[in-house]
Amino acid sequence: MKRVILVGTLVTLVLGLMAASVYAESRRVVIQGSTTVLPIAQKCAEVFMQKHPEANISVRGGGSGTGIAALIDRICDIADSSRPIKDKELNKAVGRGIDPVAHVIAMDGIAVIVHPSNLVNKLTLSHLKDIYTGKISNWSELGGKNQKIVVISRDVASGTFECFKKLVLKGERVRPDALLQASNAAVFSVVKRTKGAIGYVGLGYLSPEVKALKIEGVSPSQDTVLKGTYPISRPLFMYTNGKPKGLAKDFIDFVLSGEGQGIVKEQGFVPLK
Repeated sequence: MKRVILVGTLVTLVLGLMAASVYAESRRVVIQGSTTVLPIAQKCAEVFMQKHPEANISVRGGGSGTGIAALIDRICDIADSSRPIKDKELNKAVGRGIDPVAHVIAMDGIAVIVHPSNLVNKLTLSHLKDIYTGKISNWSELGGKNQKIVVISRDVASGTFECFKKLVLKGERVRPDALLQASNAAVFSVVKRTKGAIGYVGLGYLSPEVKALKIEGVSPSQDTVLKGTYPISRPLFMYTNGKPKGLAKDFIDFVLSGEGQGIVKEQGFVPLK
């Protein structure tokens, strides 16, 4: 009888531990991707976990392409992206049994930044395209100093680059001497310390340490993006494999809630409501 009781107790304990393990796993979510969306995801995860101590949310960057690839490879649960998924990515996902579902979580403007000492305050989209494709190489051609333009761009894994290429470059290639950076923060850092530099970042990365240029006479801001007057604007996404469930659904619901959208605004981006 004692042996039966002992075996029964052990079985109960093992089943309990298994259930706890499954529960713990179900309360773990990995988020990866866009460095533009990164500040939103990090802050929302921090606040969410304060409200739900049992939740374990891991957030990392790497770029939109990296995040979508991780979702397709089942490495992450939520892929942050600052651009829509590409057809070739979607085809690859379907081939692997993945059903990417897009959730728009905010709006953003791609701000064009220069060193604060730069005399130039505004550019047209045509000027910007000519700078990035190599037709304009000196600030004196735009009313600035006789100074070489140091072009800073994002790398090919970046959703910000994809949007910039579509909206500004109209599909043309970036000049070969452009310095490619892996994140918004890296672009900001190089422009901040390089007097002749020009770069582009999400709204949430603006600060007085750099100067944001007017594009087509419009300054990048939450207000101008919301009104649709700033010409380099785009939605920000979180992608899941199918309709989100469990913790992933709870987290995305939080991001889309009033409190979550308040965090979006605090981080310098444009809330949906």
